[in-house]
Amino acid sequence: MAEIIPAIMPDDFMDLKEKMSLVSGVVPLVQVDVMDGKFVTRKTWPYKDVPDPDFEAILAEDIGFPQWEELDFEVDLMISRSEDVWQDWVKAGAKRIIFHIESLAEPERFLDEVRENSVSPDSIFYVEIGLAIDIDTPNEILDPVISKADFVQCMGIATIGKQGEPFDERVLEKINDLRNKYPDLIISVDGGVNLETALPLIEAGANRLVAGSAIFLSDDIRQTIEDFESVI
Repeated sequence: MAEIIPAIMPDDFMDLKEKMSLVSGVVPLVQVDVMDGKFVTRKTWPYKDVPDPDFEAILAEDIGFPQWEELDFEVDLMISRSEDVWQDWVKAGAKRIIFHIESLAEPERFLDEVRENSVSPDSIFYVEIGLAIDIDTPNEILDPVISKADFVQCMGIATIGKQGEPFDERVLEKINDLRNKYPDLIISVDGGVNLETALPLIEAGANRLVAGSAIFLSDDIRQTIEDFESVI
């Protein structure tokens, strides 16, 4: 069975808290999309107000990440200098961090550095590493570094950084290609995921489905997630 992961693009800290509370107790983990207005055009929390007082309070352990006792989270760093801030997100409690291969100046060197810091589950910087790849980027760019990642996230839309963008069927071929090359690879897909596209994505080889608007714009979030689970 595949994993369904609700995706949150938080406008601000209150928006993040509200959306996390809506799925707390329904799923074990959510994805938090972080955008700085440079790698993609949109800005989300905590980049709308830098330095953001709520994020600074989380890092100082003055407050915990929303729903931290009930809900784990992964963070999708759609930012220009993820190399500089990834440790902050580990401190904040992220279980997985997703780096966009297109945003990394020296992917192999950087991922070696992350692995050196997170080699053991006992390390304070231990985290699962994901590599995201845009739909127009050839899969071959992943070959030199894929062994350094725990999973790959294929973007299922042409323009990343927006919820509600139309599904791009080319991602099915990308997923199928990765599955054939790397039979044991965990493959996530983000963008355009809904109840209609879920089954074709699973059949192509995806293990994890990340859905934003399909979940949070539904009339009944719990029922929608149950509907996803019945499909996958």
